[in-house]
Amino acid sequence: MSAGPAALRSGLEDRIGRFATIWGRAIFPVTATSLTRVEFEQHLIPLARTLAEALHARPFDAGVAQRVGAELVAVHCTDPEALAGTLGVVESYLVLYCGPDGVGVEGTEEYRSRCARLQHGIAAGFARALRERTLKEQEAIARSALTARIDAQQALHASEERFKAVFEGAAIGIGIADLEGNVLEVNDALLQMFGGMGGHVRGRNVSEWGHPDDAPHVWRMYGELVRGERESYRVEKPYYRHDGTVLWTNLTVSLLRDAEGVPQYQLALMEDTTERRLLNLRLRYEATHDALTGLPNRTLFFERLEKALSGAGGSRFGLCYLDLDGFKAVNDSLGHSAGDRLLVEVADRLQSCATGPGEVVARLGGDEFVALTTGSDTEEKVTELAVRILSALSVPIRIEGRELSVRGSIGIVEGPARERTAAEVLRSADITMYRAKAAGGNRFEFADAEADARAITRHGLTNALPAALERGEFFIEYQPLVHMHDGSVHGAEALVRWSHPQYGVLGPDRFIPLAERTGLIVPLGRWVLEEAVRQARNWQRQHGGSALRINVNLSPTQLHHPGLVADTVAVLENSGLAPGALCLEVTESALIGADDELLEPLRRLAALGVDIALDDFGTGYSNLANLRRLPVSVLKLDRSFTKGMQQQPANPVDVKIVEGIVALAHSLELAVTVEGVETGAQAAQLRDLGCDTAQGWYYARPGAPDRIHTLSLSDAVPTPS
Repeated sequence: MSAGPAALRSGLEDRIGRFATIWGRAIFPVTATSLTRVEFEQHLIPLARTLAEALHARPFDAGVAQRVGAELVAVHCTDPEALAGTLGVVESYLVLYCGPDGVGVEGTEEYRSRCARLQHGIAAGFARALRERTLKEQEAIARSALTARIDAQQALHASEERFKAVFEGAAIGIGIADLEGNVLEVNDALLQMFGGMGGHVRGRNVSEWGHPDDAPHVWRMYGELVRGERESYRVEKPYYRHDGTVLWTNLTVSLLRDAEGVPQYQLALMEDTTERRLLNLRLRYEATHDALTGLPNRTLFFERLEKALSGAGGSRFGLCYLDLDGFKAVNDSLGHSAGDRLLVEVADRLQSCATGPGEVVARLGGDEFVALTTGSDTEEKVTELAVRILSALSVPIRIEGRELSVRGSIGIVEGPARERTAAEVLRSADITMYRAKAAGGNRFEFADAEADARAITRHGLTNALPAALERGEFFIEYQPLVHMHDGSVHGAEALVRWSHPQYGVLGPDRFIPLAERTGLIVPLGRWVLEEAVRQARNWQRQHGGSALRINVNLSPTQLHHPGLVADTVAVLENSGLAPGALCLEVTESALIGADDELLEPLRRLAALGVDIALDDFGTGYSNLANLRRLPVSVLKLDRSFTKGMQQQPANPVDVKIVEGIVALAHSLELAVTVEGVETGAQAAQLRDLGCDTAQGWYYARPGAPDRIHTLSLSDAVPTPS
């Protein structure tokens, strides 16, 4: 009767596990498996249990071990060392771990006999399974080889058919030549590129297709390819057609080798790029030339200028930067169509002026043109060029039945190459051109380094103005206005300053004109008004009594701003300062020819009680009769009229002029304030002439607001004895 699994001794399972562990360690290193060692040992436990059960089975059956050998092959333990390791482990450890306890010598020998028969069974099962697996693999290999051969034949046939279809139907030209360069075959696409004549292509040699525009490296790479030193190359290459026209192509040439790798043929793939090249040339022309005049534009001129500036040592350049004077008036009066015709005519005249070697003319945009000359003596050449340009422009241009006189301002930059960049040269020329325009136009000026530096500084200040206002870099100094009859402080003029982080404290003459041009004068002027009115109100609170009058300058741009009256009223109301304590100073030049519309805001402010002072009186050459139309209550005499009174005896002409102005002002019930009082003699003379108030260094320099109520004459210029 069979003992069966139930007859196994207590603890047999644990010993089976240890046996499987020893078995796994012995054969895992020579097993081709994706399992980890622990996973592999777990896989061996059922096989170890099968061997243990077979060892104890009644009747004994060694055939069970054959299944164990076959299972080893199934889990890829096919290495002979795996079989040897398995047999060694079974021989040494199966009876030790899985045999019975308490049997005599005869019983032990019986189990060792069974163990030996199990070893034979494992070996037999392993060998049979390995043989069957090998036969299956060989059969699969043979079947695969046959299939591969059939597939290869079919693929070769299909490949030949595909190549034929591609060769004959390809849109690009394809040609095959031998290593000597003889053309063997070409497709229809390549024939069409060369005019459709096969005789012009087939049978010819590649060397016959040279072209003067071939790049030097084209034939070098061709030689490397036919010698087997290069597998392929790609170039842009032109060819002559039989009719003499040029065919431009993208050419790719590849080396074809036989099965042993020996070069046999060369394969050329050719794409016709003639139309694309012509299109690119046209687009390049349009991108680098002005559409209106046909002249080179800024882009192309910049390239040519850079080339001129990178010339060899000793080479020089000269550049004329031209801007038409008054061109905007032509556009505004006759329309842009007439303006365009004028520009075309100007461009033609400029081209006729720049015909020498190395001379080129371009349009930068708008009514700005440039002319460039190069050579060794460019100072004389560029001067002559500028003279020719101005002379050509002096002849009137007839547009729409009208003769237009054209003038221009030219900035000239001349010098050696390699010292400046193109951007620096154009910037200097632009600055110099504006200097010529400011000098009256219809002239040329040579660039000056100091003038350029001043212009660059002005440009930097202009750009810095908005941020300076936001960062609070502006502050106000106050210069007292003094009653001339008793020397008491009547008020103060608010004078804005800029505490620039680089240039230090700047006076208004350095930045007010810039603020005017950029429009920043409106927010800056409002800030000055707010600060000055607030300070006047503070003086009133601190010292009691009536408020000191505060004078604030009003720019021409502020005069035209629609919010002037509303802003002024809002500032006064927010501060609590009475309108009569505010005086707005307007320059005489800003009111020359002013109509009622411009004067209306000033009249409204005067009606509210705000005083209006006519500043710099006498410099604007205005009609004195206009004083009756202006809503002013104060005349401020310009310092140029009182300068002759600084010393004694005073200039009698100046005395008569001031005397007349004071009499006129008082007859119109206007107060008179004089500026620039610097000496005691001057102050005494002006007081005797009837001037009402004065300001100047004799009384006090502009300073902090806390100095107004401690005014003394300590800052005054001493009066000569």
